[in-house]
Amino acid sequence: MAFFESMLTLLLVAIVFLQFSRRFRIPYPTMLSLAGVIVAAVPWAPEIAIDPDLALALLVAPVLFDAAYDLPPRTLRRNWMPLLSLAAIAVVLTAAAVAVVGVTMAGLPIAAAVALGAIVAPPDAAAATAMLDRFALPRQTYVVLKGESLLNDAVALLIFSAAVTAAASPTFFTGALAELALAVPGGLILGYLLGRLYMVVGLKLAGTLGGTLLEFVATFGTWIIAERLHLSAILAIVVYAMVIARYMPERQTARHRIHSYSVWEAAVFLLNVLAFLLMGLQARQIVLDLDPGRLNFAVTFAAAVFATVIAVRLTWVLFYNRAINFLAARGRAKQAAPTFATSLLAGWCGMRGLVTLATALALPIDFPDRDIILLSALAVVLGTLIVQGLTLGSLIRFLNFEPDTSLDRDLARARVALIDAALAELAGGEDESTRILRDVYTSERKIAADGKHPREVSKLDKQRRNVIVAKRAKLAAMRRAGEIDDDVFHMLEQELDWAELGALPPGRDEIVES
Repeated sequence: MAFFESMLTLLLVAIVFLQFSRRFRIPYPTMLSLAGVIVAAVPWAPEIAIDPDLALALLVAPVLFDAAYDLPPRTLRRNWMPLLSLAAIAVVLTAAAVAVVGVTMAGLPIAAAVALGAIVAPPDAAAATAMLDRFALPRQTYVVLKGESLLNDAVALLIFSAAVTAAASPTFFTGALAELALAVPGGLILGYLLGRLYMVVGLKLAGTLGGTLLEFVATFGTWIIAERLHLSAILAIVVYAMVIARYMPERQTARHRIHSYSVWEAAVFLLNVLAFLLMGLQARQIVLDLDPGRLNFAVTFAAAVFATVIAVRLTWVLFYNRAINFLAARGRAKQAAPTFATSLLAGWCGMRGLVTLATALALPIDFPDRDIILLSALAVVLGTLIVQGLTLGSLIRFLNFEPDTSLDRDLARARVALIDAALAELAGGEDESTRILRDVYTSERKIAADGKHPREVSKLDKQRRNVIVAKRAKLAAMRRAGEIDDDVFHMLEQELDWAELGALPPGRDEIVES
C-alpha cells in the first residue's frame, strides 16, 4: 500500500510539473526526474526494492519494442554510417571511458566498472525528441537522433548483460562467452519466429480488447521466452518489433491502430514515472545507509562519471564530423557530410533516461559496489536531463538552422498521390453523391498541391467542426433533459468523436507529452 500511495503521489507531482514542461518547452523526462527526487525526499517515503530480473523485463522490454517499431530497416540502411557512429562507437567509447574512471578512481572490479559504463552509455531518445519536435530541424538530423535510440539501447544492454554475467561467473571467458555467442543469433531467430506467429494470432484478435492485451502479453512473453532459453532477449524484442512494424499496420483497422498507439504511449509514459520513483527511493535509502565519508566520495565519483559521459559523446561526435568532412573533401565519403552545427547538436543530445534507470535497478542485490553504481547512474540521469535538457532549446535557437522543407514536400506529394487515387476510383460515376465527393477531392487536391493540409484551410472541414460542436451541445442538452438514455448518448458521442478526428487539422489529435 505504501508503494501504491507513493506512486499516486509521484503521478500527481508529475502531472503538475508537466504543465511547466509544456509552458517552458522543457523535455518531460526532465520534469519527471525532478518529481521523482521530490517524492523520494519526503520523510515518509517507503523503502521499496524491485527484483532485478523484473526491472529489465518490466521497464526495458516495452521501451525496446516501442523504439524498434518506429525504426524501419530502410532507415538503418540509409543512415547506417551516422547511426553506427552514435549507436555503436559512441556507446562503446562511453562505456570504456566510464569503466576506466571506475577502476582508477573508485577501484571498482573490471566487470562492475564495465557494467556502470554500459548503464550510463545509452542516451534516451524520448528526452531528446520531446524537445526536438518543437523546432524546425534538418530532417536528416532528426531522423538520426531518433533512430539511434534503439541501437544504442541494444548495444549498451548487450554490454551490460555480458558484464553482469562476467561478475557472477569466474569462468566467463570459457563457458559464458560461448553461450553469449550462441545467444545473439538465437535471439534474432526467435524474435523473427515469434513476430511471424503474432502476425497470425494478432490479426484474428485485431480490433478487440483481447488484441490490445495480446500486444503486451506477446512483448513480455518474447522477453521471458528468450531469457528461459538463454538467448538474447534484447535482440529478440528488436527483431520481433521490426517484423510486426513491417507487416502489421497495413492489415489493421483504423480503430485498432488508434487504440493501440494511445495505449502504448500511456504505458511507456507510466513506465518512465515508475522508473524515476523506484530509482529515487533506492537512491534515498542508499544515501541514508552510507557513512558521511563514503557518501562524499560517492558524490565526487558520480560527478566524475557525469563529466566523462558528457565529454566522450561530444568529443566523439565532433571528431566524426571532422573525419567525414575530411573524407568528403577528397571525394571518399559515401554520404553527405554533416555540418558542424548539426554535429554539435547531436553531441549535446545526450540526455539519459529510462533505460539507464532500468539497467541500474536490474543490478543483482549482491553486485560489487552496487550502491555507488546506482548513485552514479541517478546522477548522470539527473545531470544530463537538467543541464542538457534545459539548455537544448537555447542551443538550437543559437545555431539557427536553415528551414528544412523536405518533409513538407514529401507529405504534399504523397497527399496528392492519394487524392489522385481517390479521384481515379470516382471516375466515370455520374450519380449525385459521386459528383459531390469528386468536387470535394478536386478542391482538396488544389490545396494539397500548394503544400498545405486540406483540413487546415478547408472551409468545408471548418464548417464540419462547427457543426460537430453544435451537435455536441444538442446531444448534451437532450441528455440533461432526459430525452435520451445514457446508452444512446454514449453511442452518438462516439460517432461524433470519430467525425471530429476526421475533421481535425494535423497535430490537433496528438497526445501532448508524446
